[in-house]
Amino acid sequence: MAAVALTFFSILSRKLRFSVIICALLLGSTVMSLREASLQSSEIARHFGQSVEVMAQVVTDPNQTATGNYSFLARAIYIHTNQTSYSMRIPIRIITPKASVLTLLPGQSFSATARIVKSKEGRVSALVLIDEDVKVITQATRWAKALASIRYGLREISGDGDAGALIPGMVLGDTSKQSPEFKSAMKRSGLMHLVAVSGANFAIVSSFVLWCMQFLFTRMKLRLSATAIALICFIALVRPSPSVLRAAAMAAVILVAQGTHRGRDSLPALGFAIGAVVIGDPWQARDAGFALSVMATGGLLLFSPLVVAKLSRFMPEKLAQALAPPIAAIVFCSPILVALSGYLSPISIIANLLAAPAVGPITILGFIAALISPVAPFISVILIWVIRFPAAFIASVALWSAQFPVLTLRTGSIGFLIVAIFTLVLWLFKKYIRNISIITLVLIFALTWMQRWPAGEWQVANCDVGQGDSLVLNLGNHRAIVIDVGPDPVLEDRCLKALGVNEIPLLILSHFHADHVGGLSGAMRKRVVSQLWESTNAEPLMESAHVASLLAGVDVVTPQNGFAAQVAQFTINVLWPVSGSQVFASMPGDGSAVNNSSIAVLVTSQEFTLFAAGDIEPPVQHELIGKVSHVDIYKVAHHGSRYQDAALMAALHPQVAVISVGAKNTYGHPAPQTLEALTRLGAEVVRTDVNGSISITAKAHVIKVRTSKGRFNLFRLG
Repeated sequence: MAAVALTFFSILSRKLRFSVIICALLLGSTVMSLREASLQSSEIARHFGQSVEVMAQVVTDPNQTATGNYSFLARAIYIHTNQTSYSMRIPIRIITPKASVLTLLPGQSFSATARIVKSKEGRVSALVLIDEDVKVITQATRWAKALASIRYGLREISGDGDAGALIPGMVLGDTSKQSPEFKSAMKRSGLMHLVAVSGANFAIVSSFVLWCMQFLFTRMKLRLSATAIALICFIALVRPSPSVLRAAAMAAVILVAQGTHRGRDSLPALGFAIGAVVIGDPWQARDAGFALSVMATGGLLLFSPLVVAKLSRFMPEKLAQALAPPIAAIVFCSPILVALSGYLSPISIIANLLAAPAVGPITILGFIAALISPVAPFISVILIWVIRFPAAFIASVALWSAQFPVLTLRTGSIGFLIVAIFTLVLWLFKKYIRNISIITLVLIFALTWMQRWPAGEWQVANCDVGQGDSLVLNLGNHRAIVIDVGPDPVLEDRCLKALGVNEIPLLILSHFHADHVGGLSGAMRKRVVSQLWESTNAEPLMESAHVASLLAGVDVVTPQNGFAAQVAQFTINVLWPVSGSQVFASMPGDGSAVNNSSIAVLVTSQEFTLFAAGDIEPPVQHELIGKVSHVDIYKVAHHGSRYQDAALMAALHPQVAVISVGAKNTYGHPAPQTLEALTRLGAEVVRTDVNGSISITAKAHVIKVRTSKGRFNLFRLG
């Protein structure tokens, strides 16, 4: 009611606009404060760090995370400890390694023994970690089962490949079948909004339902009522994400306006939608998806008509009308996009224009196929076969447009301010828009040329793959030795493309932790691996099995101390691991045994020497002191953690110390004491979290370093 009142008064009088904004801010902040206070003072907060018996109700569908665990939102309704028991209704986040939770549906209740920890997520009161299978208390309702059968039915019949993964996303917002590479291509091409159910989907579905209702009802109010019911069912089917709630609220206002013959006014409808959603769930105000949805709609309403008017002077009006929506949406969303992803894709306008004609048929026929899949799967299969062709077209457009360079800017508040100020300047100085645009383009191209990477010859490169390792040695003729492939296939593939690597004669995986092998599929994308060196320790088994499946048929070597090979101009000596079992004291944290089985290699050539240590820890580092001497380049062990052997670093005495580490990681890497020790030795320290990807040119042991994040680290094209 408060949102309705605010919208009414804002329309009634422009003089009260400032007061309305103040009231809206006060109301929103009050609701948010009350919600946060209630979560922080909940009974569950008293049990942080403890194991309890928890009973909860599922709120969202469980999904697999990037770490391999399964996560979903739930509502804690009962907690039992040895001392006492509590009844409550508190939102929590569940994390579990058990895939059995995928069978849970919203509304079901379950119980489990869990550990309660503090969560950084504002909308929940705690993070609940469950290591064992949960016990189902209540079965799913018929309604939940019916909705699940529709979702699962569409997922199963949509088929394989990128086209099959795209259909559930475009119809129901289900992206579970999409590979990380395809998700990156959709995001990079500016087509990600197609798989986030939003206003466009509601407009298509509601128009289709309203058109169908004319054959059943003669009165408009009955048609609108039936359409409203259909939209409520659609919300339940696709799940109430932020953009869905915004689109549903706006659609509801428009339907009411039609039914009362008061006409449609999209801006008040959007205002009502924003107010209703944020008051109902204050955390939506912090959700990037909700912000993008609102900004895109605002761009279509406010800016698109102006773009049409401007473009119509130079091209046919129909073409101007087709180009205006993606241009308007990108302009309004660009500050948020830059703050989140750090780049803008100019080619996305063309990609959206090409994909637009295929969106309607896929959404409508896919929606029909999903609805009838439980009762008439044969007809659904036929409909899916038909729409696989336009879906394949959109997938090919996404993959094609993702190959084009994007304008990369600094993420966070700085990137947001850069784009927001530029957009505001264009708006305020419309008369000089052409001159401003030309000057901006010249400035961008000049700075991006100065900051290009790797910019010519290079001998050694370290890819910026986030919290992980990936080192590349140039063999010439687009061939390279790769040591580890990082955690992210997309980042690994992108880096090897930038380096021009098409063939990998030797791939060394130091050990099987995910931050060293998770990006293997990206490294192998359109590339041939001739030989693999892998650790003697196959733990973790899930990762090593995944590597084996991807590299089936590749010559595999398990090198140990004393093993040596000559690959082109490089002599590679393996210094670790040694034969036989070795037991060392574990460092704090997990995985010491695996870390200490890392392959450590000394690479020598006429131009430079390099030591790459994997993740070996101080006990193993100490064992290697007598086997190494001064090197030109040291790929610092374990991402520069504080667990380093000072004597080994002194023996290496590198010119350049390379630290491969993710920005703002939770491990505290690199440690200040490690950086200080390397600096005292006179080493030039470069790190991927600060400097980006690193390329090194070495001539007769004279080292020159170039990084992808240059001196003017505001924007670059790549």
